[in-house]
Amino acid sequence: MHSTLTEHARCLYGDEHRPPAECDQKHREHYFVEELTFADADEILAMLRELSPHVVDGQLPVWIRNLAYRLVLLQRPDEPALMREAAENLWLHGPDWDDIAAALQKRADALEAGLDTV
Repeated sequence: MHSTLTEHARCLYGDEHRPPAECDQKHREHYFVEELTFADADEILAMLRELSPHVVDGQLPVWIRNLAYRLVLLQRPDEPALMREAAENLWLHGPDWDDIAAALQKRADALEAGLDTV
C-alpha cells in the first residue's frame, strides 16, 4: 500500500514536477478513488497542492480534482479560502461548472462579510 494519498496519485497519474517513483503496486483507479473518498482534508489538499501547485499544471484528471475539492469542502464547509481555491479550479476547467464556481465565490464573500446564513 502507498504511504500517502499523494504517493498513490503520483503512481497512478504521474507527476510532471518530478520523476515517477519506482512502484510495484497494482494501480487501479477505483482503489485510489476509495482512498480519496475517506482521506481527510489535509491529505487531499497536500495531494492537490503537491501535484498541481499552479492549478493549471499537473496530471490529475479534472474529475479527480473536482471530486477532491468537493470532499475537502464537505469536511471544511466554512473556509472562504478553500471555496475560492475550488472555484478557481472549476473556472479553469469549465464552463460546465461556472455557475457552481460563482456560487462558491459568492458564499466565500458572504462568509467573510459575516452574512452567510446557509
